[in-house]
Amino acid sequence: MIKGSYALVVMTGDCLIGVRDPYGLRPLCLGLLADGYVLASESCALDVIGAEFVRDVEPGEIIIINKTGLESRKVQAGNRRASCIFEYIYFARSDSVIDGTSVYEARKSAGKILAQEHPVEADMVIAVPDTSIPAAMGYAEASGIPFGEGLVKNRYVGRTFIQPEQELRETSVRLKLNPVRCNVSGKRIVMIDDSIVRGTTGRQIVSMLRMAGAREVHLRISSPPVVHCCHFGIDTPDREQLIGAVKTIEQIRVAIGADSLGYLSIEGLVRSTGRRAEHLCLACFQGEYPMEVPMVGNKKVFESK
Repeated sequence: MIKGSYALVVMTGDCLIGVRDPYGLRPLCLGLLADGYVLASESCALDVIGAEFVRDVEPGEIIIINKTGLESRKVQAGNRRASCIFEYIYFARSDSVIDGTSVYEARKSAGKILAQEHPVEADMVIAVPDTSIPAAMGYAEASGIPFGEGLVKNRYVGRTFIQPEQELRETSVRLKLNPVRCNVSGKRIVMIDDSIVRGTTGRQIVSMLRMAGAREVHLRISSPPVVHCCHFGIDTPDREQLIGAVKTIEQIRVAIGADSLGYLSIEGLVRSTGRRAEHLCLACFQGEYPMEVPMVGNKKVFESK
């Protein structure tokens, strides 16, 4: 009955139930312990508790686990499978496997393809930790430029782009990341990040690297420009706040203060996952949503019926 993206794990007194939305936008997987089954949104959670990965829950499937065992019901299927591409770009942990695709390998492959699409002469490749590290390693491997640690992450600060106010986001960036001055000073740096949403975080990081003595900062993004709002779980701002929707790539480069800027193409991103484009939701890059998005006032939202 519910339209949208969801993965549910529901517990009753004697039953464990897992539900994945008909398009498979959100991940959900099934694991096995010695004394029963478990459900998790990512396969890495199974590793933590020593469970064996069994399989991904299929789109539109309901898994019912009780004392008699496991029952599967395929209740509804969408018009197509449409796994959220941002799970591979940013959301999922790199040690997870989603719908048969290693997140780590997808990110590293994205970095290799990015190096082919946007080469540059530089002294060191660095990552914006943590999600960009595999992509940076892939870029370094493909380009032959050494990979190094240019930014250190404060492990006690969470994600910054979902902070509600700009001032909070900017403060969080300063608390979250600090440049390794001895590594970046005097060098031409290729900085790999997974995405640009508003552009404010990238501008601050580039500024920090320059203050730490970086001679050049070349920004490479292991995903295409985000130009459309997501209505399926990514807390993107209104479209006019998406820098990719209102500025050209050159204007973004100037706004961020990088010496050069290159985005991974949509084709390159799809190729990095090893999946078919029609099995992925790419709406934030293309504006083509896997299901109708209802309008309320001048904004698109979902309503349950």
